[in-house]
Amino acid sequence: MAGKSSVNQSMVIIGILFFIFGFVTWLNGPLITFVKFAFDLDTDSKAFWVTFAFYISYFFLAIPSSYILEKTGMKKGMAIGLLVMAAGTLAFGEFSTKRFYVPALAGLFVIGSGLSLLQTASNPYISILGPIESAAKRISFMGICNKLAGILAPFIFSALVFHGLDDLPAALAKSLPAEKENILNQFASRILWPYRIMAIILIGLSFWISRSALPEIDSASANAEPLGDQASAIAKTSVLQFPHLVLGVLCLFLYVGAEVMAGDVIGIYAQSFGIPPAKSALYTSLTLAFMLIGYLIGIVGIPKYFSQQFALKVSAILGIIFAGGAFATHGMTSVFFVALLGLANALMWPAIWPLAISGLGKFTEKGSALLIMGIAGGAVVPKLFAALKTAENFQFVFSGIMVACYLFILFYSIKGCKLGK
Repeated sequence: MAGKSSVNQSMVIIGILFFIFGFVTWLNGPLITFVKFAFDLDTDSKAFWVTFAFYISYFFLAIPSSYILEKTGMKKGMAIGLLVMAAGTLAFGEFSTKRFYVPALAGLFVIGSGLSLLQTASNPYISILGPIESAAKRISFMGICNKLAGILAPFIFSALVFHGLDDLPAALAKSLPAEKENILNQFASRILWPYRIMAIILIGLSFWISRSALPEIDSASANAEPLGDQASAIAKTSVLQFPHLVLGVLCLFLYVGAEVMAGDVIGIYAQSFGIPPAKSALYTSLTLAFMLIGYLIGIVGIPKYFSQQFALKVSAILGIIFAGGAFATHGMTSVFFVALLGLANALMWPAIWPLAISGLGKFTEKGSALLIMGIAGGAVVPKLFAALKTAENFQFVFSGIMVACYLFILFYSIKGCKLGK
């Protein structure tokens, strides 16, 4: 295991990467509102292709990412991931400015692909950088970096892109077709330079990471099974022979879906109550502020006062309660309950990840890749919400989906994480 100074230095480097994850990922919330106007989309469902294109990339790129990391090592793989993200960022900015929706979505897919490579490396890295029992605490530190960036992202994006947004519908309504196109072109062009600057920053970070002192870690030995389990570990020939991992992948799939619903969908949810778009686009930051509180609780409490398994159980119960509150209330009160889901969600990723990869030994990289594939829940669950809310009450659909997700997460925290151990 790495020395203390090496661990601290590594955590700073990985923390910077998690800040980047957060900034890029949590732009999706305001981006949903942006594409709805910039591309003149007539339904929310079409705007939700933003989250679908971004998160579905994890499903397709997670396994290839694990093979890339086996060849390159974690550090070089992270540098490559940042370059891929930079390419996607440039593509999204250029195609959005020209108002080509499908190519712009392809840019988001490329960004997600780069993040898939980064996360396939960094999540197991931080889990096995120290004792597995305190992995949730280390991931919580990373979560703070992630969510601080996520809180800042909507405000920065809104300041650069959304000024005058609330007046845009009225201006479009009274414009002739040619004038309307000109207004939309001017609005869409606001995104070009912010995304070019992001690409430059990502390229610079790639150069820095490739020359950093980040050490390589042998995940197989760092995450080995206990001595008493080594005989059964040797007999296992596939990562799918670990039930707690397979269920963990499904658990993470549903968790990420719930997290995206609470963080990215909250803007559209608020607009359904008549709250102006420019204001509702900032509510992602409110959800992430509650997530930040949850991470601080995890840092203080795990493992000194409670285990990561107990944290997952309580989080699932809180999720069910807050989702019920969102359904039972209306207006800003209901939106506030949706934001509170950030508190319920905060410790789920830090708890699910180490519980799922515990004892995988030589299968750690493959298991981590499967878990990264589970991030595709962020693509599927919001699209399911967008499809169902056209036929049913949007509050009923939202809360029903969320409760179903949290019920399975509760099962995993009580029994699923123990199966096969």
